[in-house]
Amino acid sequence: MGAFAGMLKAAGYEVTGSDENVYPPMSDMLREWGIEVYTPYSPENLGRAKPDLVIIGNVIRRVNVEATAVRERGIPQASFPAAFGSLLLSDKHPIVIVGTHGKTTTSALMAHVLISAGEDASFLVGGVTLNYGGNYRLGKGQYVVIEGDEYDTAYFDKGPKFLHYRARSAILTSIEFDHADIYRNLAHYESSFERFCETMPADGFLAVSGSYGRAVAIARTHAKCPVTTYAVNGKADYRADNETFGTEGARFHIHSTEGGSRELLLPMCGYHNLENAAGVYATARSLGFTDKQIAQGFGTFKGVKRRQEERGEVNGVLLIDDFAHHPTAVRETIEGIRQRYAERRIWAVFEPRSNTSRRNIHQAQYVDALAGADLVTLREPEPHDKVPADQRLDVGKLLAELNARSVPSDASPDVAELVRRVADGARRNDLVLVMSNGAFGGFIPSLLEALRPRV
Repeated sequence: MGAFAGMLKAAGYEVTGSDENVYPPMSDMLREWGIEVYTPYSPENLGRAKPDLVIIGNVIRRVNVEATAVRERGIPQASFPAAFGSLLLSDKHPIVIVGTHGKTTTSALMAHVLISAGEDASFLVGGVTLNYGGNYRLGKGQYVVIEGDEYDTAYFDKGPKFLHYRARSAILTSIEFDHADIYRNLAHYESSFERFCETMPADGFLAVSGSYGRAVAIARTHAKCPVTTYAVNGKADYRADNETFGTEGARFHIHSTEGGSRELLLPMCGYHNLENAAGVYATARSLGFTDKQIAQGFGTFKGVKRRQEERGEVNGVLLIDDFAHHPTAVRETIEGIRQRYAERRIWAVFEPRSNTSRRNIHQAQYVDALAGADLVTLREPEPHDKVPADQRLDVGKLLAELNARSVPSDASPDVAELVRRVADGARRNDLVLVMSNGAFGGFIPSLLEALRPRV
């Protein structure tokens, strides 16, 4: 919502906002953009702003006092995705990235390939891009890259956000059950992607990961446009292979149905990143970009904050921050880090914070995912009123199974205690991989401080 407000301001709209509280860095960014914010929520905010349109985020409930006043006064309202689609996408070529995993990095890479090739592209992604220092860019060109979220849209629209983005080109990275707080089961979850594929125009382009058979089947069944597949070391229309990993990232080749191949450098590791890059390559080629232009974009891509991001090294202990929380993302992140830092002992520190990761639905998969590390420390989640007791992740069982696999593991709900354990146990040349989709109670800055030598 904050980034969208910035885009609207840059597009020439007068923008104000309301929230319960506003904190840095977003409060600083809004001030810099000249966007006034009212706190807390109140009907009086509407009188001060005198809006022609109120855009309502999906955290707002029907009983919110300001949302109630919007309805009572008959002020036009829209969800964020619907407003984005109507105000900024009507005369553009939207490139929408959807899927359970890898959306943010894939979107950022797609946008960077376009911009590095000379396109004045726009983008809106769910993380801070290191090439551009933000999560949005408003350009004047035809292309707009959007990270398409399958989460619900607003209290008055419970469908997925990505249905509003008018995709003409799209990448479907993966489909695995997620968001257990709003989807009943896998079939219900898959139905959102079926609906997305149905929005694709007949002259559109849809690239789908060949590693996810259900994603390919859904795309081919429901999309009116041709479907192109991509994969790493597998059968697909675009195939990445001959990969080597090192401190510079990954060198690999991509083969396509067009024939020929070219060596590419991506300053990231992990088979999942190579696969997502193959999807970007296929999409860029469909838009007419050359191998050389795509290679330039890949080689100069700096990544996204909190995606395998190095946060600092103190006394020989390197800290890396990652957003991984689904077991597949946890497994692939650990695997990618090991490829790039093969000589280091990996200490995985994981916070199961999302509504899905707090549940036992992926209990066994978390064991398999975390077993790729040398040591594991978990932040034990506090009871959550949205997760019934019989559905909660069994941390004790998870630790017992990891220890049985000779992966020393422990847990605590207290962040300060976790910091002390890791700071006391870390050795020179260790790599501490911190995975959470939240702030983890300030674990990383606290650990960096704890690792500094005492005078």
